[in-house]
Amino acid sequence: MFRSARRPHARRPPRILYVTDLAYPARGRRYCDEDILLTSRLREHFDLALCHPLDAAALMDGYDAVVVRNSGPVLGYQREYEAFRERALAAGARVYNPLTGRADMRGKQYLLDLSAAGFPVIPTVDRLADLHRLPAAERYVVKPKLGADSLGLRILPAGRLTGLADGTVLIQPCVDFTYEVSFYFVDDDFQYALHAPDPERRWELVPYPATAADLEFARRFVDWNGLGQGIQRVDACRAPDGELLLVELEDLNPYLSLDALPEEARDAFVGALTSSLGRFVQQAPVPA
Repeated sequence: MFRSARRPHARRPPRILYVTDLAYPARGRRYCDEDILLTSRLREHFDLALCHPLDAAALMDGYDAVVVRNSGPVLGYQREYEAFRERALAAGARVYNPLTGRADMRGKQYLLDLSAAGFPVIPTVDRLADLHRLPAAERYVVKPKLGADSLGLRILPAGRLTGLADGTVLIQPCVDFTYEVSFYFVDDDFQYALHAPDPERRWELVPYPATAADLEFARRFVDWNGLGQGIQRVDACRAPDGELLLVELEDLNPYLSLDALPEEARDAFVGALTSSLGRFVQQAPVPA
């Protein structure tokens, strides 16, 4: 018989429902390993249960907070995800990340908005009539507004764009960048950066020594998003002229690539996440 190691009459730890798809087939990565690591550490501080994203709406009422982690792209279960959002918002449930994000959590319209506002973003349009706003290019990246994890992404010559740019996809010039780099934040606090030195092997990441200018770039987008709490990943590319350009602002369920970190940095991130969740569950429930 299993017995609790906690002292009798000790205050009950907060209950957390941890949402993850352990079987999601990510290319070149094992999302499940990351969630196994995180849940093994978080359970030292919380009463924690795992569930598939399709079960979250039905189970969430019995928990103090719902943590959405590596749940996979919602493109494959868009209706169920919207139902989860609606139920969580109606019930005032604590969802981490909070459902107020303005970036990937709501699709990729934000790339158009940021591009139009003059932010350092890869230039983006969604209609063929606006193609003149982009720098001239031989090839263009076309991806669905509701896509994620490169699902539906195509690289096409300009002559094959006709009929595609109907407002449901994004069009960007195919940038010959030097490398990609990602900046990871918890509750607006920078944690670490990783980059892929070889653009052809974008999932082979190594720690990146972020400069003050790099962090100023990344913080512009974190500040714009106004999330306040949760995990955010700012993905950027280094253009040939040395400028950083935003590729994606992931505020729904960013993969963290913790396996690419040295142990000390990984432990520091887990500590920051644990503290963040501890503060989060103590907050009053969100008003319905």
